[in-house]
Amino acid sequence: MTTVPDHPLQSGDAAPSFQLPAVNREGLVSLDDYRGKSAVMIGLFRGLACPFCRRQIARFAMTRDKLAEHGVATVGIVNTQLERARQYFQYRPMRMDLATDPEVRTHRAFGVVQCAILPDETDPREVQWPKSATLSMLMNNSINPGGELPQKMSLVAGAEVLNKRDGFEPTEVDMQMFAAHGTQFTGQFLIDASGVIRWSFIEAQNSPDEMGGFPGEDEMIAAAKAVRG
Repeated sequence: MTTVPDHPLQSGDAAPSFQLPAVNREGLVSLDDYRGKSAVMIGLFRGLACPFCRRQIARFAMTRDKLAEHGVATVGIVNTQLERARQYFQYRPMRMDLATDPEVRTHRAFGVVQCAILPDETDPREVQWPKSATLSMLMNNSINPGGELPQKMSLVAGAEVLNKRDGFEPTEVDMQMFAAHGTQFTGQFLIDASGVIRWSFIEAQNSPDEMGGFPGEDEMIAAAKAVRG
């Protein structure tokens, strides 16, 4: 994973190889484990401090069995340290392969960018979403991904509501990951058995209002059916 594309990889692109520490078993999770055997749906997520990502991971895992019916395996990659991931998922087991990538190298290799935060006084012509945004752009927009909030709220207010509802208290590792990669976008990629991307979904590519967005189960199943033919 040495080459970093300047845009998210798309259908028809070759998927980059990766080897990452497995969370819910010993050993490594590797794209090569599936090459020549089955298609695989890869989910790239932020760290556990993000309540929207915690929900996305759970929803992603819930598609596992339906994707498997169409010959597609499921792998989630989380931006956190291995020990922290094992601690968290020990009490919230997920029926899919999970791996950790604390440096978001896999996200980068797939071209899923981290939004750079610019000063609010930056000339609007120099702001290029999704690669960059001012802090006020992120904080002033209202979102309600998944419809779990009582109403549309700012990212910070929405996260506070969901963390309180979950009884979630971030650890020092969670906060370190958030400080380093809190504006990392998420993405999902369906890769066929030959290692070619056949479908993808990238969070909030058009607007900050789409932050926390996640593809529906029907959309992922339809992509799996198309790959299977």
